[in-house]
Amino acid sequence: MTKTAFIAIVGCPNVGKSSILNKILGVKIAIVSSKPQTTRTKIMGVLTEGETQLVFTDTPGYHKPHNKLGEKMYKAVGDSLGGIDGCLFVTESKGDLKKGEAELIEKFKKLGVPVILAINKTDMLSDKEELLKRIVMFNSLYDFAAIVPVCAATGEHIDELKEEMEKLAVDSPHFFPDDTLTDQPERVLAAEIIREKILRLMDKEVPHGIAVSIEKMRERDNADILDIEATIYCERETHKGMVIGKKGAMLKKISTYARQDLEGFFGIKVNLQTWVKVKEDWRNREGLIHNFGLD
Repeated sequence: MTKTAFIAIVGCPNVGKSSILNKILGVKIAIVSSKPQTTRTKIMGVLTEGETQLVFTDTPGYHKPHNKLGEKMYKAVGDSLGGIDGCLFVTESKGDLKKGEAELIEKFKKLGVPVILAINKTDMLSDKEELLKRIVMFNSLYDFAAIVPVCAATGEHIDELKEEMEKLAVDSPHFFPDDTLTDQPERVLAAEIIREKILRLMDKEVPHGIAVSIEKMRERDNADILDIEATIYCERETHKGMVIGKKGAMLKKISTYARQDLEGFFGIKVNLQTWVKVKEDWRNREGLIHNFGLD
């Protein structure tokens, strides 16, 4: 008898939700950076081991929206909490309870679904007493199905976390072929890999007003080369100049690192061509949000 569990991964921005998903799957399908709100859409990951299939939805960080894109990200979290078998609630290993975390706990109480708490970034702790205090605090707020301290960076206790989530699976046919890893089209994954490099390389120079659109993605006939043409969209002319860099140095670096990751992911030599264009205030323009596949 096969079993399946649909699990939403939720938490505040920058707590490591995407890192945990990637570590669980054993392959990188969600981009990761030190910036909060890196994930913009619901990214589905699928793990099938033996008779059990776990279907994860990695959601954007739960935060108060400041523009139309933010509103869609906020809505994506709420939408993900419907029709699920359980939640994986990710938090950090130290600090006070965040407002967003308190709001999510109230949502859990209304939903009445099992919630597993993953306390991430345990490698950042100098005093293990902090972790114990964190566990006691969350235990007092909600009756979690399990509380598992983990480190997504090293993979510590990820197997134990998977075991707890497998307990949520119910008798059911598998909804995806057993070799499926994600529901995301290859173009979306390629665009996200490029955007990740921008976020990492440019640090605080350019804010989140960056989108990447894959204009062309085609494997050459009689040659093991994948041609990808991508356009990077900024909200301001000044941002465009920073993305391109002096004599094109920054854009070249972005493209080089992105190409290396793309070749590793797709298992084929990649010819990547990138351009930079300006679409002012695109995060408040419904049509452009739709065109970039962010709705």
